[in-house]
Amino acid sequence: MGITEITILGLLFLAVVGIVAGLSSVLGGDDTVRNRVRALGGGAVARKGNVDAEAESPLQRMVAPVARIATPDGVDEVTRFRAKFFNAGIRSRAAPVYFFAIKAAMALLFPLLTWVAVQFGDSQLNGQSVLLILVLVAALGYYLPNMVLGSLAARRQLRIFEAFPDAIDLMVVCIEAGLSMDMAIQRTGKEMAIRSEALADELQLVGIELRIGATREQALRNLAARTGVEEIRMFVAMLLQADRFGTSVADSMRVHAEELRLRRQYRAEELATKIPTKLLFPLLLTIFPALMLVLVGPAAIGLARSIMPMMTSGV
Repeated sequence: MGITEITILGLLFLAVVGIVAGLSSVLGGDDTVRNRVRALGGGAVARKGNVDAEAESPLQRMVAPVARIATPDGVDEVTRFRAKFFNAGIRSRAAPVYFFAIKAAMALLFPLLTWVAVQFGDSQLNGQSVLLILVLVAALGYYLPNMVLGSLAARRQLRIFEAFPDAIDLMVVCIEAGLSMDMAIQRTGKEMAIRSEALADELQLVGIELRIGATREQALRNLAARTGVEEIRMFVAMLLQADRFGTSVADSMRVHAEELRLRRQYRAEELATKIPTKLLFPLLLTIFPALMLVLVGPAAIGLARSIMPMMTSGV
């Protein structure tokens, strides 16, 4: 790509950014996007108990007009994205602004780059094909951050699920040693940092909420909502039920930990049974052609050497 193409690309990008900023300034005020972003990021307890400053950074104010393009309007969508941010361990107030700015920028920049590549390339596509490609590329740029966020949340939830039975065992040991439930949770949060930093972080947040005056029920429900792990929801329901009916908390936790350990084992066995199926296509595409070349190659060469003299003599 020459200097002229690069200049045109830069001018197009600046024009798109200017148009987006102008339209967003005309169509909506700053209060709207600020309220929506605060609805997504507000109410979260920051990592290690530090609450982010209310003042917006210059970069955040700069990207806010672009973020307004992709910020959802519905309450259900706002709640869903807020839960995804918490599940992925992202609690910064500025994260939603940057996230939606990236969504809008990718949805606009991907088609622009594709159009420039088609215009300055040797492509023979017609107008309808180019339009279809631009729409698909725009959809990819818009939904790609969603997929990345979902992947981050799923991986973090898996790490929490795998370490949670060990955390319950440690809580049982602390309770049987004479600690209260609140102190057991805080102690477990400190000790689990070696096994799972994500789970230790969540348990430490529970301890912070308990110290600032939240009830145990509310702190545990917040834990289940932040992680989004079904097994933690079941654990919270079990603790609340044991608290309500006066049953032994340690025995209930021990039974629950054993059940979670069995679930972890079943999940590992399920993944192990899928390995042959997942290896089938790599074997067919990589090892099988090489194996056929080694087995059939010498025979094919010998057959060719025996046939070639007959063909030449016949000629």
